[in-house]
Amino acid sequence: MPLFVEKELNASAPPLYGLVLAGGKSERMGEDKGLIEYHGRPQRDHVADLIGHYCKETFLSCRPDQAEALKNPLTDTFTGLGPFGGILSAFRQNPDAAWLVVACDLPLLDDATLSQLVGYRNVSKAATAFNSPVTEFPEPLITIWEPRAYPILLQFLAQGYSCPRKVLINSNVELLNAENPEALRNVNSPEEREEVLNIIKEKTA
Repeated sequence: MPLFVEKELNASAPPLYGLVLAGGKSERMGEDKGLIEYHGRPQRDHVADLIGHYCKETFLSCRPDQAEALKNPLTDTFTGLGPFGGILSAFRQNPDAAWLVVACDLPLLDDATLSQLVGYRNVSKAATAFNSPVTEFPEPLITIWEPRAYPILLQFLAQGYSCPRKVLINSNVELLNAENPEALRNVNSPEEREEVLNIIKEKTA
C-alpha cells in the first residue's frame, strides 16, 4: 500500500474502544479468572487499565448477573456464544467503532505488546491480530476488530460458526508476530496460575 494512502486511512481511522472479556464461567480454574490478583488487584481491572491508555473508552464484557458489580459493564446480548458473543455485543452497542478485545486471562500482557498491536493496526483490514506462538493460528482474544468485521462475524454466526479464530483465519486480517510471545500466554487452570505467579515474582524480585 502506498505510504500516502496508508496515512489517509489512519487519519480517518474509526475510534478505538476497549473490551475486556470477563464473562466466562472459569470452570477449569474453579474461580472467576477476572478476580484473580496477579498484580495486586483483580485481573479484569488490571487489563482494563492497560488497554485504557489506547482506547477512547473501555468496557468489561460480562454476563447479566455480573453487571451490577462492575464499572462500565457491557452485558452480553448474544448469549451462550462465549467470547464471540462478547465481541458481537460490543459491535451491537457501537458498530462504527473498532474494538480492542482482550481476554482477562493474560496476566503477562504488557504495555509493549499492546503498543505493538496498536502501532501496526491496519484499518483497511477486518482485524489486526497476533499469530499465537503456541498454535501458530491467529490469536482472537487480543485483537483489534475493525467495524468491517461486524458483518463478517454475523455471516459466520448465520452459518452456525461462533469461533472468532475461525473468522480471523478466513478473513483479510493483518497478522503480527509478537515481539514478546510470553505476553500472549493465557492461564486457565490453578497449575498454570501458580507457574505464572512464580514468573511474575521472579520478574519483580
